[in-house]
Amino acid sequence: MNNVKKIIMIFVVAAFCVGCDQITKSIARDLVPVNYVLSYLGDTVRLRLVYNSGAFLGMGAYLPEIWRTIIFIIGSGCLITGVLVFAFISKTGRPSVIFSIALLFAGGVGNLIDRIAYHGFVVDFINIGIGPVRTGIFNIADMAVTFGAILLFLTALRRQEKEDS
Repeated sequence: MNNVKKIIMIFVVAAFCVGCDQITKSIARDLVPVNYVLSYLGDTVRLRLVYNSGAFLGMGAYLPEIWRTIIFIIGSGCLITGVLVFAFISKTGRPSVIFSIALLFAGGVGNLIDRIAYHGFVVDFINIGIGPVRTGIFNIADMAVTFGAILLFLTALRRQEKEDS
């Protein structure tokens, strides 16, 4: 895949994911009271607005603010930039790899926008589960990062299996 196609794919995926992420966060901020749970589909889906100062499952939330800024704003900004640079310097032309990278980039950008706009916090609002088995509270950007990482892993695994056979 040439760089023009990579740019188009990354831009389209990022625009769609970041747009969906920011729109759903805006709706959640307007309609879901802070720390109040709305339950749907027999309590399979819960909406609860949380301003998360940490990372995955709140990790790092209790670090001093300067460290959270360094790690979650500056660090994630560098990581997002690195992911984008990798997409262009990588010799891979596989659409699945570029799509995975685009998802990782988009999710990172979606949460970085929040961290900048909300003084280090990310808006999370979705919780899924059955009974006591539940996910943490997350957002669309988190889903993009998760799906991008899973797809990248599966692509690498499939490539390794082809090389081994």
